[in-house]
Amino acid sequence: MKAEFTAIIEAAPEGGYWAICPEVPGANGQGETIEEAKNSLREAIELILEDRKADIMRGLPDDVIQEKVLLG
Repeated sequence: MKAEFTAIIEAAPEGGYWAICPEVPGANGQGETIEEAKNSLREAIELILEDRKADIMRGLPDDVIQEKVLLG
């Protein structure tokens, strides 16, 4: 899945950086560098979205229609 999300990155008081994603509540990451914080955030976003999809898919009937929707 290809998508674009916002990463809000700030220096952590104890050193390194932390990052959050306003579009995906609960997604956050941290790292010694900005790039590490972004990679950590990316992994968190992927895990949250995969989990949400799996949770919803478990409750769907077998004959449900599934199609892709592209943005932008």
